[in-house]
Amino acid sequence: MDRKEFLYLVGTSVAAITIGSCLGGCAKGSNSPSAPSVNFSLSLTDPANSALNTNGGYVYSQGVIVARTLTGTYIAVSQACTHQGVTVVYQGSTNGFYCNAHGSSFSSSGAVTGGPASGNLKSYTTQLSGSSLHISG
Repeated sequence: MDRKEFLYLVGTSVAAITIGSCLGGCAKGSNSPSAPSVNFSLSLTDPANSALNTNGGYVYSQGVIVARTLTGTYIAVSQACTHQGVTVVYQGSTNGFYCNAHGSSFSSSGAVTGGPASGNLKSYTTQLSGSSLHISG
C-alpha cells in the first residue's frame, strides 16, 4: 500500500465516523429526557412545600413539577423539557409550563403549545387528602 492509498483510506474512515456521529445526534428525541414513573406524597404543612399553599405556586420533587393553579387545583408534569431536558417553570398567568432555555411552552396537562419541543411532558395524577398531596403515574 502506498502513501496516497493509505491517506485516502484514513480520510474515508474519519469521514464515515464523523457522518455517523452527526446523524446519530440528530435522531428525533435524542436530547429528550425520559420521564420518571412516580408514586409519592407531599405534605402541604412542610415549609419546603409552602408554595403549594398559594394559587400559582409550584415546587419540584422527584423529577416532577407540582403546581397549584390560579383556581386552586393541583397539577403535576415531568419537570424536564422534552427539547433538551432543561427544567420548566409554571406560569400561573397562562396556566401552563414554560422552558426558559429555548422558549418551549406546554399546557397544564403537559401538551406542547409552542416549540422547539416536539414531545409532551408526562402528566401525573394528583390527589389531595387533608394536607397530603399524592402524585402518581
